[in-house]
Amino acid sequence: MQSAHLPVMTTEVVEFLITRSTGLYIDCTVGAGGHARQILLNAPAGRLLGLDLDAEAIETAHDALRPFSERVELVRANFSSLRETAEAAGFTAADGVLMDLGFSSMQLDHAERGFSYTNEGPIDMRLDGRSGRSARQLIEHAHERGLAEIIRDYGEERRAHPVARAIITARDNDRLRTTADLAEAVISTKPKNRTKTLARVFQALRIAVNGELDNLREGLRQAEQVLRPGGRIVVISYHSLEDRITKRHFVNAADPCTCPRDLPKCVCGKKPTMRIITRRVVTPQPAELARNPRARSAKLRVAERLPDHAAA
Repeated sequence: MQSAHLPVMTTEVVEFLITRSTGLYIDCTVGAGGHARQILLNAPAGRLLGLDLDAEAIETAHDALRPFSERVELVRANFSSLRETAEAAGFTAADGVLMDLGFSSMQLDHAERGFSYTNEGPIDMRLDGRSGRSARQLIEHAHERGLAEIIRDYGEERRAHPVARAIITARDNDRLRTTADLAEAVISTKPKNRTKTLARVFQALRIAVNGELDNLREGLRQAEQVLRPGGRIVVISYHSLEDRITKRHFVNAADPCTCPRDLPKCVCGKKPTMRIITRRVVTPQPAELARNPRARSAKLRVAERLPDHAAA
């Protein structure tokens, strides 16, 4: 049974993102349209550009946002090409950019997508099925050491080497055909916490297959470029790697000076382009967690584009 997708921290997104009721807003991961709907309701004279790599998500969002169709444009695209997509849609002076980096319930619950270790399906994990190698193809061409590095770096799994060895062994013995086989290989290493280890391994493979961290870095850079002065970036992340990249980008944009700290005056000439709005990470309220346990790992950060003269 497919779970209903619940958008995370909609109240906080609206509070931080919307600065003008007539503004231009970009939802970089429109998904089922939950956040987009709330943005449009709270910016009644505004317009929204929704991006998603997932064709099914675009179709779902189109249906969900039908009442706002005159104010919405949906594009199947990666937010790593945000600037080009925004320029084509006339959103080059946006008031807000939202990046909700989590996976929706409809993606996790569809076994044929291969994202879930609880639902048996092909070992795919591609967000965009039109191109790129699947997780199965990645594993087929991987060496044990390289696979262990992926699991360690992208999954933050300490037991990466025995897990990689088990996966390669299953592959070489033709026992790696479905996500259930992959999960069985991981479990065969007898982890202390099966669920956490499975989640980390599947996360690592998904990130590697989709180039998610590189796309995030590029998306953050381009989001800053398409914002008007005073426009805001809101990012919701779900694991430490994403949150670390987001935090580092905001900190560097707010304080880009590379001069030694003991110099009395900056001489590098680098000026801040962003102002950090959320000094501490924002997390879901207890009431939301009671309604939606999948929100438990969500972390929200916000930064605001400075006037051009401040960055000159």
